[in-house]
Amino acid sequence: MNAVRKEGFVDRLPDKVEIQNAEQLVKLISSQRQEDGGVQFELADPKGEVQPITLTPAISESLLEVLRLVASGRGFTLVPVKAELTTKQAADYLNVSRPHLVKLLEQGDIPFHKVGRHRRILAENLFAYRDKRNDERKSALDELAELDREAGLF
Repeated sequence: MNAVRKEGFVDRLPDKVEIQNAEQLVKLISSQRQEDGGVQFELADPKGEVQPITLTPAISESLLEVLRLVASGRGFTLVPVKAELTTKQAADYLNVSRPHLVKLLEQGDIPFHKVGRHRRILAENLFAYRDKRNDERKSALDELAELDREAGLF
């Protein structure tokens, strides 16, 4: 077995052991999910004393999301909603070039502020832009699909 790794997944992908651990945890947590999405189970501490654990639906879903990413072997970065991102980080998150992101900022599509000469974007504003962009894309695709149906192509 590999040596115990203490670093997170910021600059690396999960290894085989971590992927297997994540798969096991996904199965375990999923098997204990209740109707409301919460999870209840019991764990034994090092002394053998059983401790009940209750995860709220939000915590269980967030934990499962992270574990699924690890289980799939993909890397990820957690971004707190109130975080301030650099233009590089924001561009990477949106999967666009940095110059394109700067254009979006200067057009007023995404709010930002400056720290000295550097632009900073609040993660919550970036998430709002992403959601709006995705909604617009979905609407456009739905419209195209409807046009295809009307033309008998679908």
